[in-house]
Amino acid sequence: QVQLVESGGGLVQAGGSLRLSCAASGRTFSAYAMGWFRQDPGKEREFVAAVSASGGSTRYADSVRGRFTISRDNAKKTVSLQMNNLKPEDTAVYYCASGDGSSTYTPYKYWGQGTQVTVSS
Repeated sequence: QVQLVESGGGLVQAGGSLRLSCAASGRTFSAYAMGWFRQDPGKEREFVAAVSASGGSTRYADSVRGRFTISRDNAKKTVSLQMNNLKPEDTAVYYCASGDGSSTYTPYKYWGQGTQVTVSS
């Protein structure tokens, strides 16, 4: 059974930073891409960032490129999202996801329970 557990969310002022982490279990972590998505109430879930299985390739949404950095540690089976220069529009529930393949463009098959990020102006 695949489990993804996020941590690190919270309340921060605009311009501040947060680091989200996701611990994975239940499958061969290093074989699959990992991603972060977010969802604001009343809106559809949107892609934020992804990292390939090897960690050698990353992809970002235009809205976060240059401010967010995704990384993974295959030995520890974790994926992180460093979020800098946060804006109020970054407020959402952030979800960790495990892909169906190794590429950052893979469909995402498994999801965590989400962690709330709130950015005050």
